[in-house]
Amino acid sequence: MQHLMRVLRSASALWPFYLAVVAISTVVAALGLATPFIIREATDLIVDTLGSDAPAPTRTIVWLAIALFAAEASAALLRNVAGYLGDIMVARMRRIMSTRYFAKLLSLPQRYFDNQVTGTIIARLDRSIANVTTFIQSFSNNFLPMLLQVAAILAITAFYYWPLTVLLALLFPLYTWLTALTSKRWQVFEAEKNSNIDEGNGRFAEVVGQVKVTKSFVAEVRELAKFSHHYDETVRLTRPQSRWWHSMDCLRGIAMTLAFLGIYIILFVRTLNGNFTIGEMVMLLQMVTMVRQPVFMMSWIVDAAQRAVAGSRDYFKVMDEESEPTANRQILAAATSEGAPDLTPQRHDSLPVREPVVAFKNVTFSYNEGEPVIRDVTFTAREGEKIALVGESGGGKSTIVNLLLGLYPIEQGQLLVCGRDIAEIGVEELRASTGVVFQEPALFSGSVFENIAYGKPDATLEEVVEVAKRANAHDFILAFTDGYDTIIGERGLRLSGGQKQRVAVARAMLKDAPILILDEATSALDTKSERAVQAGLDELMKNRTTLMIAHRLSTIAGVDTIITLRDGAIDEIGSPAELAASGGIYSELLQLTASSSAADRKRLKAFGFHAELPGGDQEDEDDDEDNGGGLSH
Repeated sequence: MQHLMRVLRSASALWPFYLAVVAISTVVAALGLATPFIIREATDLIVDTLGSDAPAPTRTIVWLAIALFAAEASAALLRNVAGYLGDIMVARMRRIMSTRYFAKLLSLPQRYFDNQVTGTIIARLDRSIANVTTFIQSFSNNFLPMLLQVAAILAITAFYYWPLTVLLALLFPLYTWLTALTSKRWQVFEAEKNSNIDEGNGRFAEVVGQVKVTKSFVAEVRELAKFSHHYDETVRLTRPQSRWWHSMDCLRGIAMTLAFLGIYIILFVRTLNGNFTIGEMVMLLQMVTMVRQPVFMMSWIVDAAQRAVAGSRDYFKVMDEESEPTANRQILAAATSEGAPDLTPQRHDSLPVREPVVAFKNVTFSYNEGEPVIRDVTFTAREGEKIALVGESGGGKSTIVNLLLGLYPIEQGQLLVCGRDIAEIGVEELRASTGVVFQEPALFSGSVFENIAYGKPDATLEEVVEVAKRANAHDFILAFTDGYDTIIGERGLRLSGGQKQRVAVARAMLKDAPILILDEATSALDTKSERAVQAGLDELMKNRTTLMIAHRLSTIAGVDTIITLRDGAIDEIGSPAELAASGGIYSELLQLTASSSAADRKRLKAFGFHAELPGGDQEDEDDDEDNGGGLSH
């Protein structure tokens, strides 16, 4: 239960709700206890009148009935007021927990996501927070007033006959113990079911996000079978789980019925012997019945509590992860906020340009310990210089980009950006200083305008149109019915590959950062579109430091410096002219490009390069506007 208490403490801003719910629940419990006392008075009055010649006390009976109505109506009113406050409290708690969870994820280092399935993260969030908030809502709205009533009932029955109180009090530990025995084994089944559900839903999210790939490989039935298998497992696990639960529930029910048998015998015998009046017996029977409901609810409350504990454990497992040391300060604050965090976007200016603009000094890095991806990498990029990274796939080119973006911490060596060590600057400043176009264009659901303006949300339409023209995107955007307001779907699925890439290029142009990173930025463009976009990129690269990973030699022919990588280490550094005659990797690429043999083309693809046909055309090029991915014009 310490995890649940931690949930309440983490949302301590809701303490007025906690107090209000407890106070109103106390009044509701008191009003609920008034009913048996009123019925006791009415019963004794009626019995005494029937046994004598005294006139019927009709007026008194009517007032007792009115009092009974007032108590029950007031209890109903206050119960709903408490329910309303409980609902608002839980809704705000869900908002706090969900916002903090999302903020925590945004503050975690990239390495955390390398080992996670997106769908599983989402499923865990939904189940964890839902289990916690459902328990707290049910406890505050229903079970808390019952518990307060039970405490009062035990005190009242102790006044009348203490052995009765002992029997009633024993019901709770006995039932809880039997329930705990049941739940211990039940939770083992539940954990395995949750694991299957998480895996199934995680795969579900992956497939839905890449449904075109699934369909193109005719893998729909296979994926559905995998998904169904996980839920088949939950059915298989539910059989012994449910059999165990209901068998034990039957045992609990019989044990409780035996306990109540003893209570009823005590009440009937003592009334028969004159120790209780008829009214007192009726009152005590009502109170025993009031105790019976929360006792039998113990199985549900223990089950819900265990689900909530398991959910809060999963929740805090993520919350206890170590955040990225240079994470956004607003995000870090939101991840620990007890109320509504300040989420007003702040402007982050890029670093002033100083030399060296980019400098790697003896940098070594590995994703997995003991398996370095780059080793002792040293190079410098000065203002306005264009540098191309060339090497075999997996040789460390993208890793250098990841380190420059601050996605992973430097393990050995030093990385300078605009003359400053990245260990000394905030990640916001670092990333504000870099414009990037990734190999896979990463777009969001929403409009074309929103995606281009993603790095500059306050951009005007004129600014967006200007960069769209320079990226050769303006014409195809205007061809859409809604123009820049066109909704492009999740990950830009309604656009063709080339259209998506040009939107991504325009987005980087609008950011106008001093450092430009092109991670195979034109890989999805046909030759005609590439030339148009390349012209815009050439303009953008003026007076900016550019680091590019290219898949065609034609795109790096005009760079100042080429850095070749072999097995994670720098092999050569020099101008295109110098390396063309050096006999190294770049020279080999030139020879392979000129060759028409299948072996040489295969070798060329190992470098991530495409063979180019005479005139600059590219082999195996998809037509940009006719690949089945674009919107109809």
